[in-house]
Order: sequence, then C-alpha cells, then structure tokens
Amino acid sequence: MNESPPVIIRLGVNKVDFNLGVPTDESIQPRLYTPGEGHGTYVDEKGALRASVAGVLAKVNKLISVRPLKARYNGEIGDLIVGRITEVQQKRWKVDINSKLDAVLLLSSVNLPGGELRRRSAEDEQTMRKYLQEKDLICAEVQSIFADGSLSLHTRVLKYGRLSQGMMLKVPSMLIQRTKTHYHTLENGATLILGCNGYVWIGASTQHVDKAEGGFTEDLSKLPLETYKVCIRLRNCILCLVQCNVLLSDISVTFAYEESAKYELHELLEPEAMIDVSLLTHQRLARSV
Repeated sequence: MNESPPVIIRLGVNKVDFNLGVPTDESIQPRLYTPGEGHGTYVDEKGALRASVAGVLAKVNKLISVRPLKARYNGEIGDLIVGRITEVQQKRWKVDINSKLDAVLLLSSVNLPGGELRRRSAEDEQTMRKYLQEKDLICAEVQSIFADGSLSLHTRVLKYGRLSQGMMLKVPSMLIQRTKTHYHTLENGATLILGCNGYVWIGASTQHVDKAEGGFTEDLSKLPLETYKVCIRLRNCILCLVQCNVLLSDISVTFAYEESAKYELHELLEPEAMIDVSLLTHQRLARSV
C-alpha cells in the first residue's frame, strides 16, 4: 500500500511582528524613530522642524541623533572592520569595506614578517602580493579619515591581518552593537569578528596561529567536522537575529547559539525557528540587564 507524503503545517509567521528592535527598555534594543524626531533636521515650508532620515536613536552625552535604518557604513577612527582586498596598487591595497568608497591599507601600515619596524623598501613593494592579494579577507582598524570621507586602515595589532578558515556574512551595519571589543573568541571554540562596517567573520579559533609572520599566515589545514558545524550554526543564528532586527554582540550571538540547540542546522532557516530563537534571545537579554 502506497503511503501518502507527510503534511507540513506552517505557523502564520506573516502575522508575527519580526521587529524585536522596539522594546520598552531602550538599553536592550534601540527604539525606532520616524522623520521629525532627531538630530539632522530641516525646517519645511510650514516652519515645522523635521528629521531627514528615519532610523535608530543614538545618544552621545547630550547629543541626540538618528542613525538611518539602511545606509552605507560611515567609519570612525578606531573602528574594527572586516574587508576584502579589491586591488593591489603602488605601496597600498584597496579594500572593500561596505562603504561609499573603498578604504586604503598602506604598505607602511602593516606588520611585516618578523615584526620589523623599518622603512618599506622597493623590495617590500615588489612582494606585496605575497602578503595580500585580490579577494583576500582581512581584519583591520580604521586609522584615519581622508578629506573625501574614505578611510585609511592599519593592521599593526597582531590579531589583525589576513582571515582564513571561516566565512563572512554581510548584515546591516546598524545592527552591529558598538562595544569595547569586536573581536571575540567564543567558548564553543569559534572566532567571531563583528565588523563595525556590517561584515561579520566566523571562523575557527586562531589561538595557535603563528603571528610572527605579521598577520599574513594562511591556515589551510583541514577543519574537524564539529568545528565546521559550530561555524554553520553560528552563521544561521546570526541570520535569525538579523531577520528580527536584534542587535549583534558576542552576548546576543552566544545566547542565540545556546537557544538553537534544539534545532538541526537546516531547521534554523525556517521562519518559525528564526522567530523562536530570536524571541528567546531577546528575553534573555532583557533579564541580563
């Protein structure tokens, strides 16, 4: 006797508010504001004061501003970013950082192998592709801002440099919660880099990588299956939080990872699972404040 195929019953997820970014406690998630409620305003023809963007309230001391919900990344000095090399030029690399203009990584702003502090020579310039080439992913810090708004980067800190053995996600930069550090080694053994520019890196732990090579060492060793599964689960958890507009930090990602244990990897991409994991994460964040 032929058996009928299983019937999949879906919940009414379209009726659920995916936006968890509007709680009563603004210390957990930001409240969304509409034009007319913040810094960056203009006066219309009727004399009313209105904001030019709709977004999230940001407070710095007594300065109140509204960050757009969707906008290109505008860098600040000290920001940790994840970027992709797009071009090798004379004494510099051009880097895609999800901004209006590509950033610049000068040859003089990287640690050469051996950690030598010296002037860069013509020989160093000729071997630039040995260090970094097109499509390489890097972790760097914003060093300065040029007059046209483009950024100058550096990788002088030993943990910065080329990224390997992992995956990159692109998320709205507005959802990256600004904290003291954006470079995390999680308890599950993975490395999480939450770039302020909206590029997120998930990879294997780099604790045993030799940093004597100035951050240019590329680890091509085979990853254990369990490590690979951890990275995939973290990726799917981040997608859950992004879907529901939950701010990304090492804490929120860790909470989501723990709450996702009851789901298989592929199940985390189902709308019901996304809402469930995000709601549970949001509740834990509220209790932890």
